[in-house]
Amino acid sequence: MVADQPTAGHRDGSRPPDVTVVVPVYNTMPYLTGCLDSLLAQSIGTDRMRIVAVDDGSTDGSGRQLDRYARRHPGTVTVLHQPNSGGPAAPCNRALDLATGRYVFFVGADDRLGPEALERLVTAADRYGSDVVLGRVVGVNSRYVHQEVFARTAVDVRLADSALPLSLANTKLFRRELVERHRLRYPEDMPIGSDQPFTLEACHRAARVTVLADYDYYHAVRRLNARNITYLSRAEERLDCARRLVEFAVGLIPPGEERDAVLRRYFRFEVAALLDDDFLRLDGPTRRLLHAGVRELAGRHLTAPVRDKLPAETRLRIGVAEHGTPDDLVDVIRQDAERGVPPTVVEGGRRYAAYPGFRASHGRLPDGVFDVTDAVDWLARFEVTGIGWDRDADAGPALVLDLRTPLRDLDRLCPDPPRLTVGELAGVVRPTTAAGGGTLRARISVAEVLRASAVTGQRRPVHLTLPAPDGRPGTAPLRAPRRLRFPRPVFRPRGRRWYAVSPVTDGSGRLMISVVPLTPRRVLARLTARRPS
Repeated sequence: MVADQPTAGHRDGSRPPDVTVVVPVYNTMPYLTGCLDSLLAQSIGTDRMRIVAVDDGSTDGSGRQLDRYARRHPGTVTVLHQPNSGGPAAPCNRALDLATGRYVFFVGADDRLGPEALERLVTAADRYGSDVVLGRVVGVNSRYVHQEVFARTAVDVRLADSALPLSLANTKLFRRELVERHRLRYPEDMPIGSDQPFTLEACHRAARVTVLADYDYYHAVRRLNARNITYLSRAEERLDCARRLVEFAVGLIPPGEERDAVLRRYFRFEVAALLDDDFLRLDGPTRRLLHAGVRELAGRHLTAPVRDKLPAETRLRIGVAEHGTPDDLVDVIRQDAERGVPPTVVEGGRRYAAYPGFRASHGRLPDGVFDVTDAVDWLARFEVTGIGWDRDADAGPALVLDLRTPLRDLDRLCPDPPRLTVGELAGVVRPTTAAGGGTLRARISVAEVLRASAVTGQRRPVHLTLPAPDGRPGTAPLRAPRRLRFPRPVFRPRGRRWYAVSPVTDGSGRLMISVVPLTPRRVLARLTARRPS
């Protein structure tokens, strides 16, 4: 049944569902089949749920697949077809207009749910009176998902004092009465990021937001062809998205801790992403566009409470955008991406990161841009100078990292030993006897990484942590300059499946360890690749 004009009710029309599941669809085969199967297999039962899927002009057979499911599950699966709108906002809004029941849940058409997800979410919302419920999200095919907010189950969390601002995707259960009372809808003129204004306003207006960390509720799939709207978005669209998100937060939330927490998220991720290492790959006009856009955003909305809690690298690059030229930005980013961590200048009790442009003759960049005295994460800014495998016959293979710090007085500042973490796992770190000191060697067991990874694969960031002089821990991601030669993946079994384990970097040059389950096609691709990405 193709339900472009669906009828009201559910099954026999006698009882509305507990939850309407919204699925915006655009060219997601073959992942769409797994998504729909995971919904129809939910333990909550099809009598308590309804699926509204909106085909946004698909050309790969997704629309026909939806129609097949609608014919097989009349009254449960409702399908609407529309011309392509350019993003998920319009399909979500159209589905929201048709939603019934007490709750609504959004699912990406290439993702899937754990079998008990909806039942657990609805039960928790009823028990705690929650307007929004987040269930733990895990990555599939080595997709990275921020996990801070899922550290523990929490009945009541707030934007101001939790990791909730780091999890503003729409993959949550929302009380429909809240959605309709405030007429929450997606901005249809945002091709990317349109779910965040909806989610942010829902969390801001909710009487209670609950986090559930006791189950893998949502499996976020990384497409192997990486062809989704976020990956393919242009720099101009990403700049517009960042500007819209920052301005929406400022217009929605009064000044104070809650607004500061949300703006820290947007400057740390959406704005900082405009100045990541891929900035070097852009042409001159695009660099100038992003430079001007970041400078304007920072000048209008980057207050001292927000700036002071940003990571040192982010704060520094934004500062260069504010005071310098696009070429100044290129010089600073190239230092991180290609040359490594710059020296630290100590003068008058202050510390400065001596990037290109620091005290340059042109005088454009004030010393304050480079001041890292109070940036506890700068102490942990070690550079990866070597990377390879230690194939110990007894202990099994391990990833070995050689690390270097430019801080000459680090031993005096931080007498306690550093800690290296790979997600929630700990590596073994020892000082080396290299000339000049300030060098470490870290070892991470492949068996431990594989054992702790989800069967669907996982990607974990690598961080180094050092205690600052005042006792605060300073944590920074490890960077691997592009000049570094990466080793090929190692292939190891776990149960009946084989996995590729490899060091990779993200768009900002930050080191991660990737675990990907193997298929014959992936094996061939991995064996022919020089450096995984």
